Order: sequence, then C-alpha cells, then structure tokens
Amino acid sequence: MLFALAALATAATIPAVLASDGVEVGKPSAMRNLVPAGALEKQAGQQYDQLKRQAAAKQALGPDDHPQVKRLRGIAARMIPFVDRFNPRARQWQWEVNLIGSKQINAFCMPGGKIAFYTGILDTLKLTDDEVAMVMGHEIAHALREHARERMAKNQVTQLGASLLGELVGGGRYSGAFQLGGNLLSLKFSRDDESEADVVGLDLAARAGFDPRAGVTLWQKMTAANARSPLEFLSTHPAGDNRIREIEKHLPEVMPLYSRARQGK
Repeated sequence: MLFALAALATAATIPAVLASDGVEVGKPSAMRNLVPAGALEKQAGQQYDQLKRQAAAKQALGPDDHPQVKRLRGIAARMIPFVDRFNPRARQWQWEVNLIGSKQINAFCMPGGKIAFYTGILDTLKLTDDEVAMVMGHEIAHALREHARERMAKNQVTQLGASLLGELVGGGRYSGAFQLGGNLLSLKFSRDDESEADVVGLDLAARAGFDPRAGVTLWQKMTAANARSPLEFLSTHPAGDNRIREIEKHLPEVMPLYSRARQGK
C-alpha cells in the first residue's frame, strides 16, 4: 500500500514547528553525499518489491484487510506527516507499510520509506500501539537521517583508501567511483546512528500523539526477551541500560510534544 503524503496531512493539520521544539540532532553527515540518494532509493524499492514477492509466494505477506496491517498503517499515517522536519525530501517518498509472517523479531524502514514489520516482533513482545510507534519511529529515523547512504559511503571510502578521503569530501572528485550493490537489510549501523534514531524516533512518535515513555518499556521487553533467547533484532540494535538511560534523558524534550498532540485530539 502506497501512502501519498499529501493525502495524509495538509498544512491545516500539521501544527507549526518552532526551531526550538523537540530534539535537535544537527546536520546529517556530509559523507552521505557521495552516494546518490535517488539511485539508493531506487535500489531499496527493488529489494523491497523482491521481499514482498518472496513473502507472497510463501503466503506470508499480510493482506490489506489484516488487522495488524491496518494497525501498522494507521500508526504510520499518524507519524509520516512530521517527517519533513528531519528530511524535506521525504515528502516525495512513496511510503509503504507491510506485514510479513515470520517468527523473526524484526522491523525496518528502507531508504525511500519502505517499511516492514515481521509478525514475530508484534506477537512475541506483545507490543502496545505506543511501543510499535517507538519501533517504527526508530526505523523511519534511520531512513530520514540517511544512515544507510552514509554507511555505504563510509564502507566504500575504506575500500578506496584513506588517502582519497580528503579529495572525496572536498570536491567529490571520485564520486563516480561509488557503486551501489549488496543487500541494504544487512547493513549495520553505528552506535551513534542507533542513538540518533532513538532520539528522532521519540520526536516523531510524540508529535503523532504516541507516548514516548514507551521507548523505555519497549527496550525493557527487548532485554527480557533476549535474556530468554538471543534476538536477531539486537544483533543490529544493541540494547542495554545505557540505551534506556539515553531515552530517558530526552524525555523532557519530547513529552511536551506528546501533551500538545493529545490536547489537539
């Protein structure tokens, strides 16, 4: 299902955003400019379509009328109107939200707004709507802050050699040498990327009227479940007390957004 952003929200429904509102995470890494955004988003769309075809062939792609599909799309519809605060280009993305039947505890948002949840993360952790919004906001944040684009650029700079770094960043002289390839879902983000995605996700969820304190209960559930059996999700999303403390540190910045959103209902 494609989400047309214009249909989700208009200027009349999106409150004015002050520069001082919510969290501040600074400018994205300039390194990402070495990888063409349009080409990466096209590649992501192709991989996403392939994933959907594979799931459909196994009868594991959630139909449009599935209750959990409706739930996920409803949560996304509340959050997407606020994405342009962190990436103006996201207004033009062809957003998609799908559910894949699998015991895998995972979810993702690929470049260009391609979101998928696995039934395992919903069923095993018994996520509330607020907790789903925390997961979704986190994954959307990776796409908005273009962490995959940055990660691919850094990986290729390493392959080309550190001696070229100055020329690459300074003038983009060798940007034509960068080639896209590989599975975007296998990229691993840095701890800084993960922390930034948590913070941006809290902001998005709060603006949409989801309780950002659910970020704490979500990671408590993740940690408890991982203690029982290692979670694949945590192989790329490290958990721990430090992560919860970082979320708690930013709650004073986002709770006013949540209160304002609730009052506007």
